[in-house]
Amino acid sequence: MKFFKLARWSGFVCFVLLAPAALLAQTNCEAGAGSLNPAQPQGVTAQEIIEKFAAREEMFKQARNNYAYTQDITVQELDGTTVTGEFRLVQDITYDDKGVRMENVTFAPQNSLRQLQLSREDYEDFRTKMAFIMTTSDVPHYNLLYVGQQHVDEIDTYVFDTAPKTIEKGQRYFQGRIWVDSKDMQIVKSCGKTVPETVATSKKKNVNENLSPKFVTYREQIDGQYWFPTYTMADDTLHFRGAGDVHMREIIKYLNYKRFGSKTKIIFKGEVKDESNPPPKKP
Repeated sequence: MKFFKLARWSGFVCFVLLAPAALLAQTNCEAGAGSLNPAQPQGVTAQEIIEKFAAREEMFKQARNNYAYTQDITVQELDGTTVTGEFRLVQDITYDDKGVRMENVTFAPQNSLRQLQLSREDYEDFRTKMAFIMTTSDVPHYNLLYVGQQHVDEIDTYVFDTAPKTIEKGQRYFQGRIWVDSKDMQIVKSCGKTVPETVATSKKKNVNENLSPKFVTYREQIDGQYWFPTYTMADDTLHFRGAGDVHMREIIKYLNYKRFGSKTKIIFKGEVKDESNPPPKKP
């Protein structure tokens, strides 16, 4: 996000939605989580876990292209607990037969942000980066460090820290922590930020700063098998050199997932799987 003249900036969900405003003072990666156990996994290596969840993420990515859903985005400027400016965008998301995302805006009131200006990178984050996916083709671009096991809400997870190996020009990456369901081998939670940021230095005082907030994204199981993102929250203070600090909050809801089309086929390891009649949803 960017500072506007003044500045620019480029089941766990239940706990977050019901948390009082006082608890949302900053993005909390550990909300709803137990203590971290640094023990190595039993019966499987960290590399095997990475390979398994990355393959499942590949299936998830293809499957999500066959679902319509609503994305509800809110960005707020805060003075203490008082909202002083707000951006709101509600849009229905579908994909065409080539997997191209289509957006139909259904609600977009007047933008009242006074300090923050949404950048092209922010809209890219709304579309893809905050609902972070790490497929088999993404893994070679990241360093993944196994840090332990953790009970999150009702789920036992493997925990990994992740960061891009290199930063290529024009590309954005996720840097932070991911939680992988130890049974389904799918990412169920991620917490971190998108990089790189454009930050002013003493040598480049007039640089156009573009900062990103720290966010946490939660997933829920849809149709009994796919862990789709349902809630993203960021509550952070962006530090603009020479322009001061801006306290902001961002909430993204992914609602009303609904499979469209009469048949969904997912290609996985050369095998075509017909997902037209998925198994019943877990209780």
